[in-house]
Amino acid sequence: MQGSRWRQQWGARLGLLAALVALAPSAAAAAASAAAAPGGAPALEAELLREAHAALDWIVDIRRRLHQIPELAFEEFKTSAAIRGVLDELGVEYDHPVARTGIVARIGPPPHSVALRADIDALPIEEEGTAPWRSTHPGRMHACGHDAHAAMLLGAARLLKARERELRRGVALVFQPAEEGRGGAGEVVASGALEGARAIFGLHVWPGPGAQAGTIATRPGPMMAASTRFAVTVAGRGGHAALPHLAADPVVAAAAVVTALQPLVSRETSPVGAAVVSVTRFNTGPGAANVIPAAVELQGTVRALEGATFARLLRRVEEAANATAAAAGCAAVGWSWSPRPYPPLVNDAALAALAGGVAARLAQADGAAGGGGGGKESGAGSGGGAAARVRFEPLEAPTMAAEDFSLYSAEGGIPGAFLFLAMDGGSAQAGLHSPGFDAVDRSEALLAVGAALHAALALEAHARQDGGGGGGGIGADSGGGGIGAGSSGSGGGGSSGGGGDRVEL
Repeated sequence: MQGSRWRQQWGARLGLLAALVALAPSAAAAAASAAAAPGGAPALEAELLREAHAALDWIVDIRRRLHQIPELAFEEFKTSAAIRGVLDELGVEYDHPVARTGIVARIGPPPHSVALRADIDALPIEEEGTAPWRSTHPGRMHACGHDAHAAMLLGAARLLKARERELRRGVALVFQPAEEGRGGAGEVVASGALEGARAIFGLHVWPGPGAQAGTIATRPGPMMAASTRFAVTVAGRGGHAALPHLAADPVVAAAAVVTALQPLVSRETSPVGAAVVSVTRFNTGPGAANVIPAAVELQGTVRALEGATFARLLRRVEEAANATAAAAGCAAVGWSWSPRPYPPLVNDAALAALAGGVAARLAQADGAAGGGGGGKESGAGSGGGAAARVRFEPLEAPTMAAEDFSLYSAEGGIPGAFLFLAMDGGSAQAGLHSPGFDAVDRSEALLAVGAALHAALALEAHARQDGGGGGGGIGADSGGGGIGAGSSGSGGGGSSGGGGDRVEL
């Protein structure tokens, strides 16, 4: 029995290793996948990159305008109107409203078998930046780069619209509301607007230490964690701090709960199984320093890469907290969890390989053009500096951040692949969800790279669906091994339909 389990575990690990190796295409494979442009660059990617850089000022202007009007989940009325205005300018047809404030645009004839997604909501953060395009909405900010996501997808719309007559099937462009904690992806799925989609791609800017601007990264299988949030009140009996024996102190009980939750990961979860249980808020409420409060509120998050681990942790968090509070003469009451947790984001292995190949060819095209795709260095007065060189690197390990992009596969049954595009997020490299974050502070030229990447992913996926390109077909009708043929990647619990959290990154 142990030998059988050992073989299964190592079989899964070797499968994931093979998939990661496949994500690093050789120069010969990249060159063979497309006709070469002058300088040895892949023709399609080079052409898309040139066109995107020619439109860079236009894309940057859109991003800056969207950055000024951040709106929270399901309140993206100005944002949606601005996006629709650009689509009207391009002559792109769209459905609205989808998922209340969202938009699904369509380019090319049906079926619209490939979908590209950008989220459009913002966060309740007061922006610290001083740029002319800073937020004009007090207490609201694009601190997660969704303004850049929408601008890059509109750039892709421009590139694809120029090729509409050449498309044998269509592309759906999803401008999705409410990624930050409300799971807007689930409402897009429920709307039926993506019926017929057999592949979906998403792209997220990724700043911070260790992320070299211009790097595109993805991986097969688990990419991001399942996640949920919780809140619980530890109720006791208040009293005078000088007479603690007459009270049931919820501060001591709540502190013990925080400590009791830590072994759920360190002692109950496999050392090779990634999981997080973090208590992030400890609130005793207003009161004097010599008063023991009657209750303490705790808030936190639970995350895991495997669906089974995630489900177990949700159960054990309540069990451990309830028992620990009771042992201190208090009670853990009023439990609340995210209304609908996000599942793990599990990339389809074949789609991830396709995306890696496209990204590698885009990097090759950028290199052949000497950086900047043969276009501007840093368009629209973006602060100067040479454009970052594009490169592709397979993502070695998943991140414990979460994304509702997972719901397109988990609830919609659409195979998907998610990618990161590293950008310079601020003068002090402010991270996501920081008041100092600006998605493309010193690397606005990379907005053109994101636009070209989106368009290239759609066109390459179409080629695979039509039986062209490399490595077989795409979609449920392509037979075994084709992209979207149910391959969910390898390793890590593979539960794209398990629990998870409608929470932001």
